[in-house]
Amino acid sequence: MSTNSVSAAVVNYAPEKGSVEIREIAKPEIGEEDVLLEVVNVGVCGSDLHQWTADHSWPVNYPVVLGHEFGGYIIALGSRVTGWKEGDRVVSETAAIINPNSPLSRTGLYNLDPDRKGFGYGVNGAMTKFVRVPARCLHHIPDTLPFEQACLTEPCCVAYNAVVGNAHIRPGDRVIVLGPGTIGILCAAMAKLCGAEVAIVGLENDRNRLNIAKQYGCEAITGDATEWAKCRDGLGADFIIDAAGASITLKIALQLVRPNGHITKVGWGPQPLGFSLDQLVQKNVTLQGSFSHNWPIWEKVIALLASGQLDVKPIIGGVWPITEWQEAFEKMHKGDIVKSVLKPV
Repeated sequence: MSTNSVSAAVVNYAPEKGSVEIREIAKPEIGEEDVLLEVVNVGVCGSDLHQWTADHSWPVNYPVVLGHEFGGYIIALGSRVTGWKEGDRVVSETAAIINPNSPLSRTGLYNLDPDRKGFGYGVNGAMTKFVRVPARCLHHIPDTLPFEQACLTEPCCVAYNAVVGNAHIRPGDRVIVLGPGTIGILCAAMAKLCGAEVAIVGLENDRNRLNIAKQYGCEAITGDATEWAKCRDGLGADFIIDAAGASITLKIALQLVRPNGHITKVGWGPQPLGFSLDQLVQKNVTLQGSFSHNWPIWEKVIALLASGQLDVKPIIGGVWPITEWQEAFEKMHKGDIVKSVLKPV
């Protein structure tokens, strides 16, 4: 394990477009309830790309090390940390700072705590060699689960919460996922695990990613999905999962969903809507937001990954050293691949 006191990091240093670069940062100091994690792999999230291209809609504490999908080894423990030891293989949740006394945290919904700050925008993330992590964020991973797959636990948890926690999809339901990015494909995979018939919809330049979605047993549709939505009884799909990073897809979701159906929006889109929500009323549709995840979801997803029921290998387009972050970002941004994974050096 590395003992270097300074490491390369991918830093988002200002709000202007393209304000990301490699910087040398010091090994972080840990508090009494933290651990120091040596990062083995860190996934690139769409939100990392949004901060890079400056089209995000959340506050960022600049400068900040990017990266919130990560796993590694514990190499040091704070004085009050129990239940963990050096050398443990772990992944980490994203809620780096929460108010433990808020009503939401007290009921286990700390992901919705207004004081929550996450890795990669609120505090320094994991696109570097060492990261400070509160021990409460940690989860064991088995030796049989490689880190380059385990580091994707976080987006899998986003998908689990959207599909299982907030949509309650059942066997036989007809589900359309809008947007074939990482979250969209994982939402489609989760819906298949729930026993649903699933189609995933993208644009012409999404063909590479749509082909990967087919590996999960999904129908891949380019453009208009109306025919697939209505082919059962003419009324539309039972569930729409909006996993696209644009607001306009909500309009498409309202067109495709059946009366008394359900739309779960998990994709961020800062653009104003600019259209009527009358269809939401007329169709008696439930519109549900879905954000992040909490402890029990992580345990269930790790079990799915460890058992092989959920396989993330098809979405991994490659592993790059931290110093080649720009190529990894650009390949995702262009849609050449679904997911880039980085490895600290």
